[in-house]
Amino acid sequence: MSPPGAPIIKDEYDDNILDRLFIWLFTHKMGQALGAGTTVSGYGGFVDLSKQIMHGRNPQQQQVIVAKVLQSLVPAPVLWLIRTLFAPTRLVCVLNAWFAAKMFEWLVGPCTVATADLKLADGTVRSQPSAVQIEKCRYLAESGCVGMCVNMCKVPTQAFFTEKFGIPLTMTPNFADLSCQMIFGQTPLAPAVDPDYTQPCLALQCPTAKITAIACPQLAYPK
Repeated sequence: MSPPGAPIIKDEYDDNILDRLFIWLFTHKMGQALGAGTTVSGYGGFVDLSKQIMHGRNPQQQQVIVAKVLQSLVPAPVLWLIRTLFAPTRLVCVLNAWFAAKMFEWLVGPCTVATADLKLADGTVRSQPSAVQIEKCRYLAESGCVGMCVNMCKVPTQAFFTEKFGIPLTMTPNFADLSCQMIFGQTPLAPAVDPDYTQPCLALQCPTAKITAIACPQLAYPK
């Protein structure tokens, strides 16, 4: 872990064949949605396209492009079947956490299934192992940008699972140690009360950081 205020120490990753396949697939889909390409290879190309998406677009426009990428990866009939046949029960949420922890390490780095307390709509709290604890997010470490984390990972991923799969998901990044927790079964906070929308820049990491900004200038929640 980097000391507070210090530049991010990027970890080395030895991507296997399957990891490289997923990186290529997501990068290819992003390039199609954007209508542009990248000369950077590997995971760096994935991050480079993310930066291209961010350039000249407001947060909502960035999120729309990422949403298109996510939806292009899963056929609409499959989404409909999952949303129709599988209610977000405890078992379904636990299985989603297990699947995410196994399948998304190429994207976010090492992660494990964890237990979390879910605040339910009726005000009760239920403890269940449907969370994924990301030790140090590879995407945030590589980009160094709060706006990219929120606009191109947290928000569209939450919306994709909550709205398209019908399985509520809340993602809570920790910008101090670059960890993150994904909780399946937990309805995400409204933007107006989500503290991630007021997170300042990672001043020593982001090349476009504004030191005096209260919140990262790339962040803006819908009015």
